[in-house]
Amino acid sequence: MFEREIKQNYLKLLRCCQYEYDKRSVQLIKRTYRFLVDHHECVEPKWEATSIHQSVELARMITRELGLEAISVASAMVFDLARSHEHIRIAAQHDLGNRVGAILKELIRISNLDTSTTSGQAENMRNLVLSFSTDFRVILILIAERLHRMRHIQYLDEKEQIESACESKYIYAPLAHRLGLYNMMSEMEDISMSVLEKEVYQDISRKLKASYDKRQGFIRDFIKPVKDALDRERFTFEITGRPKAISSIWRKMRKKNVEFEEVYDRFAIRIILDSSPRKEKSDCWRAYSVITDIYQPNPDRLRDWISVPKSNGYESLHTTVVVPGGEWVEVQIRTRRMNEIAERGLAAHWKYKGIKGQAGIDEWLNRVREAIDQEGIDNIAPLMDDLKLSQYNKEIFVFTPQGDLKKFPEGSTVLDFAFDIHTEVGSSCSGARVNGKNVPIRYHLRNGDKVEILSSKTQKAKMDWLNYVATSKAKSKIKQALKDEKLTEAEQGKEILKRRFKNWKIDYNDETVRKVIQHFKYKDSIDLHFDIATEKLDPLQIKEFLTSEDPGEESGGTPIEDKAVERIIHSSMSESEDVLVIDEQIANIDYRLAKCCSPIHGDDVFGFVTRGGGITIHRMNCPNAHQLLTRYGYRVVKARWTKSATDTRFAVTLKVTGLDDIGIVSNISDVISKDLQVNMRSISIDSNDGMFEGNITLFVKDTQHLEALVRKLKKVKGVMGVRRIHEIS
Repeated sequence: MFEREIKQNYLKLLRCCQYEYDKRSVQLIKRTYRFLVDHHECVEPKWEATSIHQSVELARMITRELGLEAISVASAMVFDLARSHEHIRIAAQHDLGNRVGAILKELIRISNLDTSTTSGQAENMRNLVLSFSTDFRVILILIAERLHRMRHIQYLDEKEQIESACESKYIYAPLAHRLGLYNMMSEMEDISMSVLEKEVYQDISRKLKASYDKRQGFIRDFIKPVKDALDRERFTFEITGRPKAISSIWRKMRKKNVEFEEVYDRFAIRIILDSSPRKEKSDCWRAYSVITDIYQPNPDRLRDWISVPKSNGYESLHTTVVVPGGEWVEVQIRTRRMNEIAERGLAAHWKYKGIKGQAGIDEWLNRVREAIDQEGIDNIAPLMDDLKLSQYNKEIFVFTPQGDLKKFPEGSTVLDFAFDIHTEVGSSCSGARVNGKNVPIRYHLRNGDKVEILSSKTQKAKMDWLNYVATSKAKSKIKQALKDEKLTEAEQGKEILKRRFKNWKIDYNDETVRKVIQHFKYKDSIDLHFDIATEKLDPLQIKEFLTSEDPGEESGGTPIEDKAVERIIHSSMSESEDVLVIDEQIANIDYRLAKCCSPIHGDDVFGFVTRGGGITIHRMNCPNAHQLLTRYGYRVVKARWTKSATDTRFAVTLKVTGLDDIGIVSNISDVISKDLQVNMRSISIDSNDGMFEGNITLFVKDTQHLEALVRKLKKVKGVMGVRRIHEIS
């Protein structure tokens, strides 16, 4: 039964390949499939037929959705088998060619990294980005493999689901975005959200499904006059309507602090034109003119990424129009070539090499390599932050005095511009002349600014400069300059301390310095010596400590031991299952509810063993959950609330918004205190321009109690939105 499915999947792969590749490439795919089938039977433990099915499915996905060449498809097909068995990788290199072998080696190297600790995560980041310098296809295959894994996430256990969702959200989705793979990014974000914020995801999904028929009718009515007008202009085109990704809708809801019904552009219309390269730009603007003759555009929502493409090569013309009745609709206009780049991102890079939109990708890749050359791992964290931020930041375009165009994220300053030119220019920057006027280093650049950097020989980088820059390049350069300066100062401090020790007849050695570091709670000897050089620490304090110290007593506390963590975890487990059960009976366990997410009875939660030995209970969708689960997974404890009733009341804060009407606060208070008999801790309401917004902190029994309260509040006349916020005010 299952073998027939594998065969059918393989035939589908071949049909895709015959459409995409020449005969020689198709032969490579056939040879790879035979290699896969021949070698899986000799593997111990036995490699299941499901693995062949998954491997062929991944290869088909890479062919159809990324359009990579046959070597990449062959590498992806044997990747899962080869990463567990070195001899099979060597055999693949021999049978399928050196290029397949080289890609497999990179894929296996990265996939085998341990990401359970901070250093492991940083190393993973480093190797992911280093792969840009060797073969871009490795990154593209890894992103595809991760999306394929996410599509089958329901088959993983709970912990694996959370880990995969976190990595996808914070690492792979931003990478996909940066490389122009918008569809893959959106799908990964949606699946991650379905795991990490299950209730919100299901709520939005339910509302989208409920409005499906109405939405489809609206799209048909919207498209018809546009289609007729484009036909009259003799365009050859394709026009479709689609809902926005659930994660995108949720992002807008949080950013604008509105309910689902108030997100005005929940779907988009896409128009894809068949146009020659010479007429692409003019055809897109002609189509824009046709649409805006029918519907009123919002001039503030026009986005021209045709004249100046995004840094990942994305080209399109976006506008938002309003239809009779007040509904807003986003319209995207692009050509067939632009759409392929938008769908396949970097995978389409070589096919259209030389098109100006692709120059942005080369520019960013050069920045990646430059960051790697600086400090290796130390620079990877800000680089990944830059990746995440680039998903949501707009870009601005400024000019050098010579008229060269430079791109920066919105919010960049004169310092970002200076460090983009050169490290020495940035370190000596004292200001700039923007459009002929002198401005300070913290001046925020705007579109079209002409910037000339002013420098001073006495100027040097300062710690507060980190607050004035937006780019990872500038931040890493400033940190490096500060580090170099600190090392110089620390050397002077070390010499001062050595001389003092000599005068006091105290041996200067590693053991003595370690005791001083522990006692004064320094991170390392560099920080200690730096504070001595800058007179933040008086050497006499060190003398007093060392001369009065009991030789048999260690200074400072000791970190929590692994065995202590183990004891805490095991003492918290119920006899029936490996999970911390939270109820009033665990008074002997030092636990508390996290303030960062304020969990209440009924929330999906986990426990985190603190360095002090206690356990903090966090919600699964806590803002800090990703960091705790990925960096300190060994200290995470499964947890659940007891099913038995409890008299405990939990504090929770609700944000309420609506129309500022007479008696609205009184009506809300009555519902809370009288109808539902809920005790309030605090209430604060602000009004502006006929609208009000307020935070109410109250006490509830559990999530069901909270949901009933929220439903009741939403029925109060004038209330437009009620949502729970993480921190208790």
